[in-house]
Amino acid sequence: NYKKKNKVFLLFFSILFLSANFFYCFLIINKRLGIKKISLYFVIKIISPKIDINRFFQNEAPEKIIHDLIKLSNPNKLEKTIFIFPEGVLSTIYLQDLKNYSYIFSENYSDQHKIIMGINSTEDKKVFNSMVVLDSSLNILAKYNKNKLVPFGEFLPFENFFRKFGLKKITQGYSSFSSDVERKIININNINFVPLICYEIIYSGKINKTNSDFDLILNISEDGWFGNSVGPYQHFSHSIFRSIEEGKSLIRSANNGISAFINPKGQIINQIKSTERGVIEIKSFEQTKKTLFSSFGNKIFFYFLLFYISLFFFLKKKENR
Repeated sequence: NYKKKNKVFLLFFSILFLSANFFYCFLIINKRLGIKKISLYFVIKIISPKIDINRFFQNEAPEKIIHDLIKLSNPNKLEKTIFIFPEGVLSTIYLQDLKNYSYIFSENYSDQHKIIMGINSTEDKKVFNSMVVLDSSLNILAKYNKNKLVPFGEFLPFENFFRKFGLKKITQGYSSFSSDVERKIININNINFVPLICYEIIYSGKINKTNSDFDLILNISEDGWFGNSVGPYQHFSHSIFRSIEEGKSLIRSANNGISAFINPKGQIINQIKSTERGVIEIKSFEQTKKTLFSSFGNKIFFYFLLFYISLFFFLKKKENR
């Protein structure tokens, strides 16, 4: 029912908007303006161990898994390296128990090494799903407690009520995990990482709570809970979107999932399939300026909605005249 000139105006505006988006993407991003390559004076190793998910329901000896992880990571005592292990690789012990195995780590790693891994920890009678940064003697250099917990997997909704019927979360342990509220940037060797555990990677626009500048997104995960399904692939695809939105390279270490190194444009530089085990080595990465989305997040879609509603009422009012 619109008049012809209004239809022409809408068509012209739509073409102009799409063209602007097209040229921004292909002329600016593909020409790599604002992107610079950062060479590292150390190596980052992404470890993808492919440890069976059944260990969560068995009392498997931690020594065996630790030796397997060390063998796969193949540490060179003279090479400055950051080793990144997935979430929950040592499912039968807590962070406080890890010191009992420090002799194994100190024999194989040196003061040139830092180790990042996912492990459960306890504080003030609370249990956390944590990411820790350790030295070769297993001293804690940094620690992050997961903010977003998986319902039923890590905590039981209305737990006080359902526990009366003997119900619990499906993962190991009886009590639910506790969530933390802070997500601080982790600095390792003068490189700033945003830490994300498991499905925290799916929360668009909410990964950098401090709004501080950072260099890399770091995601560790255990995807064995998905089994032989599309789950690990869906989970991985979210990682690609987060790297594009934030304009940052992304490191992902997953057990029974897809481990990968992704650049700021969402291109997969290297990956290890969910059915395989292996190591990805990183010696450089691309760095960009803050993206529009990293500054405004999902508010952008609200602004678009407000604009189109205003445009609709403007045209309607004009037509009524």
